[in-house]
Amino acid sequence: MSASPHPLSSPSRNPTNTLKPPDLRSFSKIQIRCDLRGFEGSQKWTIDCVSGSDPIHIILKPPPSSSIPMASAAALDSSLKSAKRVCLFYCAEMKDLAERVAAQSDAIELRNITWRTFEDGFPNLFISNAHGIRGQHVAFLASFSSPGVIFEQLSVIYALPKLFVSSFTLVLPFFPTGTSERMEDEGDVATALTLARILSNIPISRGGPTSLVIFDIHALQERFYFGDNVLPCFDSGIPLLKNRLQRLPDSDSISIAFPDDGAWKRFHNQLQHFPMIVCAKVRDGDQRIVRLKEGDPRGRHVVIVDDLVQSGSTLIECQGPPRRDLRTSGSRTRVLEQFGL
Repeated sequence: MSASPHPLSSPSRNPTNTLKPPDLRSFSKIQIRCDLRGFEGSQKWTIDCVSGSDPIHIILKPPPSSSIPMASAAALDSSLKSAKRVCLFYCAEMKDLAERVAAQSDAIELRNITWRTFEDGFPNLFISNAHGIRGQHVAFLASFSSPGVIFEQLSVIYALPKLFVSSFTLVLPFFPTGTSERMEDEGDVATALTLARILSNIPISRGGPTSLVIFDIHALQERFYFGDNVLPCFDSGIPLLKNRLQRLPDSDSISIAFPDDGAWKRFHNQLQHFPMIVCAKVRDGDQRIVRLKEGDPRGRHVVIVDDLVQSGSTLIECQGPPRRDLRTSGSRTRVLEQFGL
């Protein structure tokens, strides 16, 4: 680093004319040349200091402009290469949903699995372009809709992390054994614990344990059923429901109904913005009847929120005699009607 001072005469002051512009010749100028060294080589910068002014002016002059675009281009190219891309595999019944998910982002690339069976009915599976997912972030969209499809999907789930992938994420929207998470009588089998143990033994990928994403699990304490080889992430669709209901023109007339205390305990904290109605299941002989326990549904639009829906019979019982329209959308039922009494 070198400095070459250029002393000039001191600035003259004129008390009778305070608006007179300063005489630049009266300032002293010091020029400093320095080398900035880094991993990509050194760059020569120039610093000009103009003293005698108040405040002192410092002018930083960059190196020739030709080197800046090259550095910027290199940084941009590096960031593009490090951008996270996901290879998304899916089971057969999740094909439509996987295509809709991939359509939301260019960073998601759909990958295929050939789902075949041998003559004896056991699965004959093939992961297409297995070498092409090395070093990639991989996800699998699963659906354990019946015991018959769990084994073939588990076979793929266990195989994908061992293909030298950077990370592995298992998305299981519905945890099917969620209601069997505790023992009430001696001899009861907690099948939720069994499935959690199976998923906890998914092989560790190059990036570490598998990330397991489950939506609206029956009980949050089920996270403790999983071992350390998997990272369970319990997400919820309730915020989406709440946002949709709040945007309705008559949102002030909406009440949330829970078919039982379990559903209320699970979701009431996320829906406190709306008045609530709580029902209870009681036995009448061999039948289980849903009756009103708390809240007043008269004159309100009622949305029924349950913690787990299998056959839908509880929702129908909670609905009661219909007095307005019952609208369905796909596999989801939205009850926007007055509560039948």
